[in-house]
Amino acid sequence: MNSEKIVDAKWLREHRDDAELTLIDTRPAKDFHAGHLRGARHFDPFPFHHTDTSERGIAEFGAQLQWIFSALGITGRETVVFYENESGMRAARGQWALEYAGHPWARMLDGGLKSAAGEMLAAGVEKFAPTDFQINPRAEILATYAHLREHLGRPEVQIFDVRSDEEYFSERVRAKHGGAIPGSYHQDWTAAIAADGTVKSSSELRAQFGALGLDPANEIVPYCQGGYRAAHAYLALKIAGYPKVRNYLGSWAEWGNRDDLPREHPRRKGAVS
Repeated sequence: MNSEKIVDAKWLREHRDDAELTLIDTRPAKDFHAGHLRGARHFDPFPFHHTDTSERGIAEFGAQLQWIFSALGITGRETVVFYENESGMRAARGQWALEYAGHPWARMLDGGLKSAAGEMLAAGVEKFAPTDFQINPRAEILATYAHLREHLGRPEVQIFDVRSDEEYFSERVRAKHGGAIPGSYHQDWTAAIAADGTVKSSSELRAQFGALGLDPANEIVPYCQGGYRAAHAYLALKIAGYPKVRNYLGSWAEWGNRDDLPREHPRRKGAVS
């Protein structure tokens, strides 16, 4: 599947030696150094948690991205393809972050290394020069706590909880408070991934999200714990044809640790309250 957000293994083979192709391996460092796609640069986004979506927090996030993408040698003129072992949350977070930073050609390799099974993996790291990447934030694809609080209960904004069932039902609490953002629709983010590790087709995703009650006419805001699984949901929703999607960067690590934000406590059917 190819789209404005992802490319497949066939596309990669056809463009493998393009001068303006940059591959970013988002797996942990030990996996990268054990073997990666030839010419790939390494960036594991997982250690870079950012859960403050105040005005100051978003400015700091932008500065962090500018530093990261400069260190990765990104110019803004190349096609940047993020990958991991399959179509996972790390690669999705990299793609979303670079898109948010204003890069027009940020993509994820659908299926990751599993889909590129014929590729010879390299252990050596090729040299590249850092750049002075300038961020041009796309505020319309990022949600803050203030944006969500302002739109709670308004039908034109639908909040999409993509955490595990255990997190959603407060059986696993990973913040000061358990619960969910009021009015959230819920489905585990992995429901968007096919058995072979690729993202499900656009028609499958449209049917899946439609069955949940998510309306393409509305703005959809996915959230998880730290904005990584939600970045994957952002990609899946865009592939499904939802035009207005924002990743709630702070997610439950922000919302669930604040005392001044409302929460609800969903219960499983048949559960004793």
